[in-house]
Amino acid sequence: QVQLVESGGGLVQAGGSLRLSCAASGRTFSSYVMGWFRQAPGKEREFVARIGRSGSTTNYADSVKGRFTISRDNGKNTVYLQMNSLKPEDTAVYYCAASSTFTARDLLYNDWGQGTQVTVSS
Repeated sequence: QVQLVESGGGLVQAGGSLRLSCAASGRTFSSYVMGWFRQAPGKEREFVARIGRSGSTTNYADSVKGRFTISRDNGKNTVYLQMNSLKPEDTAVYYCAASSTFTARDLLYNDWGQGTQVTVSS
């Protein structure tokens, strides 16, 4: 089991940028695939990005491809989500999660953070 704490959310104007961080503690961070998900009000939780254990493999939802970048620093037990060219439709609570499988399916992520709010104004 790994404990996850997100930070870096906030209010930003459309076109702006934010960098989310997710600090992990507990068992060996580098043994986990890490993912970012988001949930907007009244909508289901959706996959945003995932990164393999070494950081060399990444995958993105089509809606964020080319604008968001996921990365990790295993020495700091932290995964990041750099979000550029933000749009109002990116407004959501963003969650990081840990899995033993390189997957976009949220049900296969066993450990979740508490979430951080991102609000993009038009």
